[in-house]
Amino acid sequence: MNTPLNRIAAGLGWLALGVASGVVPVSSARAEMAEMTASAEVKGGGCAVAVKMLTEIVVRQRAALAETAAKKSADEAEDVRPKLQRVADDYEVLVAAHPGFAAAWAAYGLFLCEPVVEQRRTALALLFKANGLDGELPLVKNQIGVLLAEEGRMIEALNYFLAASDLAPKEALYHFQIGLVLDEARESFLKTQAWTTATIEKTVLEAFRRAVELAPERTDYAYRAAEAYYGLAEPRWEEAYKTWSALEQRLSGDIEKQAVRLHMARVQWKIGHAAVARELAGSVDVAELKGQRAKLFAEFDAEDAAEAAAKKAGR
Repeated sequence: MNTPLNRIAAGLGWLALGVASGVVPVSSARAEMAEMTASAEVKGGGCAVAVKMLTEIVVRQRAALAETAAKKSADEAEDVRPKLQRVADDYEVLVAAHPGFAAAWAAYGLFLCEPVVEQRRTALALLFKANGLDGELPLVKNQIGVLLAEEGRMIEALNYFLAASDLAPKEALYHFQIGLVLDEARESFLKTQAWTTATIEKTVLEAFRRAVELAPERTDYAYRAAEAYYGLAEPRWEEAYKTWSALEQRLSGDIEKQAVRLHMARVQWKIGHAAVARELAGSVDVAELKGQRAKLFAEFDAEDAAEAAAKKAGR
């Protein structure tokens, strides 16, 4: 296997973008990787020496990534490139010396998924290797699913997310991935004829509900769970409103609470409660949301005008 030498330098251009995005959000999984490394069992080609080597590499990797994240530009981050390269070199030495050590392949693959390295195609091959050596690493299955989804291989991706969830049913992320990939690529699943609109919608709502239940602090999960009611064949506005309302009660910041209130206003409008909708939207007064509030009122006014014109034309 060739070490990705110059490619790390090219990857530094992604510094300002944070975690790379795709159809399914990518988790850098640094904490999970460290935990996996610390508990790596001495089996399947691994040994005490291999575990020690891997642990030391992960320490250096985390330090290099933290140093890169602290840089203000890609040019400044270029200074860290040699350290990132040494991490890649160390992984090459480790997997060459212990080719049956699944945790080593997994950690290497996850490292190559980091935005500052961005070698996702190579990472996928390494993660497949890890999965073949040890099929009970949910973190690996999840990241394989992420990379497959980014390639548009949604059906395969779902299978890996389901497998990850089966192995770690209390990990909210895996449930969220299931809901998201089904919701975003529902046409692909419908074409297989193995899924119906009803089964997709049921699975999506349950997956998001479970994710929110397991990780109530993740407002992004709660947002997506509420929005999921909009895209149903028959939108469930009342349930959406209850979900937004519950989220508003849990939030503390004014901007966050008022952003949710705009969603609540839109839902009330859809239900037919125009006065309530306008009152809710009108209560949003933070400067950061003025544009969104104005846009929402414009939507209300446009729909009112269209309805009045339709009534007039029907007379």
